[in-house]
Amino acid sequence: MATIQAAKQALRAQLKQRLAALHELEKLQQSQAVTRKLLSHHRYQTAQRIAVFLNMADEVQTGDIIQDIFHQGKSCFIPRYQPRSTHMDMVRLSSLEEIHLLPVTTWNIRQPGQEDNREEALATGGLDLVLVPGLGFDMEGHRLGRGKGYYDTFLERYSRHLSDKPYTIALAFQEQICDCVPVTEYDFVIDEVLSAGDLEMLKK
Repeated sequence: MATIQAAKQALRAQLKQRLAALHELEKLQQSQAVTRKLLSHHRYQTAQRIAVFLNMADEVQTGDIIQDIFHQGKSCFIPRYQPRSTHMDMVRLSSLEEIHLLPVTTWNIRQPGQEDNREEALATGGLDLVLVPGLGFDMEGHRLGRGKGYYDTFLERYSRHLSDKPYTIALAFQEQICDCVPVTEYDFVIDEVLSAGDLEMLKK
């Protein structure tokens, strides 16, 4: 286990360097390519309840995806992370405009406050599709997160509360695609990874 954790830390450092070298225009162009792929994807088109992350600066930009979710009349859920824990809920976002009114966390991510009473996906029927961020992904659907375990914990809790887990699609820059991501038995496997180039991976 210690060896795997050390390998994860080394790969995180390498990926952070790769992402730091990406120019803003390149990130925008790749984000647009990933968005086009997602919006034409049958899993997205048939989903009604979708969880999507509000991207950080080194992640695929999700603004156009969120806009389309509302345009299509789908239900949009976003993460609410609990500080100093691994607990995360997916809570309902009522409008695109509301994003700019949300408080900013120490990670510089907007999310509803803990006292903000909102519909929580697990309590109201689950999700059809979860769009997943991360630092790195490989062709087996293995994901390297930022080390907090939020998505692993959420999907494990989801499978305990509901009979099936939602379909998961990771959104990635080409620079985030790895030959092999070190994982443990506690790391969930992504169903599919969408990237800008020809290396997108279909697991199922």
